[in-house]
Amino acid sequence: MSEAPDRVAVTLGEWPDDVDSDEGVVVNWFVREGGRVDADGSLCEVQIEKVSLDVYAPVAGTLTEVVVREDGEFADGDTLAWMVADE
Repeated sequence: MSEAPDRVAVTLGEWPDDVDSDEGVVVNWFVREGGRVDADGSLCEVQIEKVSLDVYAPVAGTLTEVVVREDGEFADGDTLAWMVADE
């Protein structure tokens, strides 16, 4: 029996220093569940206060689960989605 692949959390990474809020909104997902993306490929766009940022894939692989949907709110450190890395 084969092991289940390891899931990798997708987060914003480093929170912008020039904003006062610790919450943001997912504006748009560029990759849908089941879609493949290269490492550092743009996955989605988020907005914190009036700052728009892209969230990048931490690894090359498949986006398996979107946790925070478009127009959904998230806090600093929250997992936005899950990926499975390419073998």
